[in-house]
Amino acid sequence: MNPLQRVLDWPVPHAAAAVLSPAGLLAEIGDTSMRFPLASVTKPLAALATLVAVEEGAIELDRPVPEFAPTALDPEPATELGPMTLRHLLSHASGLAPERRRRAAEVGTRRIYSNAGYDLIGELVTGATGIDFAGYLAEAVFGPLRMGSAELAGSPASQGIGSVGDLQALLAELLAPSGLLHPDTLRDAWSVQFPGLPGVLPGYGSQRPNDWGLGFEIRGDKQPHWTSARNSPATYGHFGRSGTMFWIDPQAGLGLVALTDRSFDDWAIKAWPELSDAVLDSFG
Repeated sequence: MNPLQRVLDWPVPHAAAAVLSPAGLLAEIGDTSMRFPLASVTKPLAALATLVAVEEGAIELDRPVPEFAPTALDPEPATELGPMTLRHLLSHASGLAPERRRRAAEVGTRRIYSNAGYDLIGELVTGATGIDFAGYLAEAVFGPLRMGSAELAGSPASQGIGSVGDLQALLAELLAPSGLLHPDTLRDAWSVQFPGLPGVLPGYGSQRPNDWGLGFEIRGDKQPHWTSARNSPATYGHFGRSGTMFWIDPQAGLGLVALTDRSFDDWAIKAWPELSDAVLDSFG
């Protein structure tokens, strides 16, 4: 039985899903060409484009932001909060508030999930490359991976649009890299940055630690969580408030993507781990 069959029973208007291994597609269900608002699943896509810009030498991961964008932040408080870098921004360790370009904590001391930080990333990449971030994302990621219906329609934090077919291409690249990024860069993206930082995982409360890579959330030992308790600690991915999610479990050698058009709430908290369990039972 196709473990994705349970997606058809979800209380959502529309849904589609797919499971992949390094060898390719294992199962899919629903209209995989239907485009959905990706919400925060946009962030790892934006992060990959940013890492392409890093590899091209347009921008640096560990150079203090004020050195190359001195007016990027709101006026700073009087106390010294330390240098913020692109690495901090990508891993939600910058100390920026969730929705404002203002420091809410000292750099590198807490994991504050910041949409404002990702909007800033988009502007920094645009400034460094001379290309509008939506266009750069299309050139750097969507084009090479043949994500033909994907687009960025606004904020790099939350306004991506795409289909399960598009996300299958992303998962395929993460499971069996073809050269979008150097292997060392990819390992960095899904490795914990600034280990041990506490923080709040949206929808799931305080986590100690609240591990993140460069654009990807890392499961670690988080509980509760939107993946299964049986997913390995190395599992990485993202979910979005629009009812979208994907994960890669390197230990199981599997990737799962599920997109819907019902906002995240209690239905997803129950359904997503159950789906993950079914996928691991069938293919793990």
